Amino acid sequence: MSASVRTLLLACGLLALGSLLAGEGGMFDRGGKLLARLGKRFDGVGQGQSYSACGIGTHAGAYQPGPDCAADAPNAVTLGAHVLLWHEDGNGPPTAVTPAIATQVGGSSMVAFSAGYTSNTLGPTDNKGNNWTPFGNPVVYRGYNGEFNVKAYLVLSAHGGAGHRLSIVKNGAPSGEITLPFVEVRQAGVLQSVAQTYPQAAATITSGNVITTGAATLLAFWWGDATGLQHSAIPNNGFSIIENFVSLPPGSAVQAVVASRQVATAGTYNVSWTQSPSEGAVLWLFAFQSADPVYANGFD
Repeated sequence: MSASVRTLLLACGLLALGSLLAGEGGMFDRGGKLLARLGKRFDGVGQGQSYSACGIGTHAGAYQPGPDCAADAPNAVTLGAHVLLWHEDGNGPPTAVTPAIATQVGGSSMVAFSAGYTSNTLGPTDNKGNNWTPFGNPVVYRGYNGEFNVKAYLVLSAHGGAGHRLSIVKNGAPSGEITLPFVEVRQAGVLQSVAQTYPQAAATITSGNVITTGAATLLAFWWGDATGLQHSAIPNNGFSIIENFVSLPPGSAVQAVVASRQVATAGTYNVSWTQSPSEGAVLWLFAFQSADPVYANGFD
């Protein structure tokens, strides 16, 4: 190896190391994509890894191109930007504010959840002027004397853009635990089908069915109800994990997993979760489709 090549390699290595130490870097996956680092701060706030649109994460956190992402079909429904924020119980600030993500200016649907103390009754707001609507009734966790629940919120025709943040004021338990996933689905003019269930504890639990009439983005949410700090929940049926918060901080928090699947044709779909430990879990499964008739009936 020539001296000039060695000098160049050394400079590149120092540059990458300096970026990591400065807190501006990340880690590269096998495909060479730069992933956001897992952020943990001592104030009890955490952030899950985020991926760009059409980036699907596995349970190992690796980047994969999303199946049927259809980069050459700009009006086809597809997974967009997403992030997950958590607060450690008893050690969080009074307002949960997600890190900024870059959402589409228009044409997206968005899903968010608030999981934590039942006394926190306020819904989310964001800095893009969207009206977040509660979806269904809050689901109260079994075994905690009604103290904790999970609430879903939707925007079906959202305003977005760079620096998009979601906030929830914790009006009932200001320092309490809360977990807040925020997920964008692009070109999703139609919420075609939803299934919400709460299976009893088992090693494997299964969601309800959703029925699509064409190409769709499926979003699955897992909210385990067991105590303890270490959990695992792995989906089947072609779903890939995009947010995974199952290793909890010492003071505990609300565990959550979010998974996604792109489907190209009409069908009936569900997802089963293999869990450790065996526990009950509140499950949601959403099916979003495009309002564009060219893509609503499927694409290759």
